[in-house]
Amino acid sequence: MAMTVIEVARRTGRDPETVRRWIRSGKLRASKVGLQHLIEEEDVRSMQLDTSSLPGAFPAGWGSTATGEPMPDVVDLVREGRRGH
Repeated sequence: MAMTVIEVARRTGRDPETVRRWIRSGKLRASKVGLQHLIEEEDVRSMQLDTSSLPGAFPAGWGSTATGEPMPDVVDLVREGRRGH
């Protein structure tokens, strides 16, 4: 089943522009129908997401506080707060 850029972005938790960059760079295979890129579900599943190369990725060891507790997921906390309004 073919998916649009928006659908791939939702599934991978990335911005649609990031998905378009993956397509332009050849990291993600897509076919173009009119003005829209279509990506096969199998290509999304087989794509290796190396999060260490993404902007904003932290070096190993940065995932815990000074007391050794895991760092809170700040983005998730903000999303939860926004849902409450």
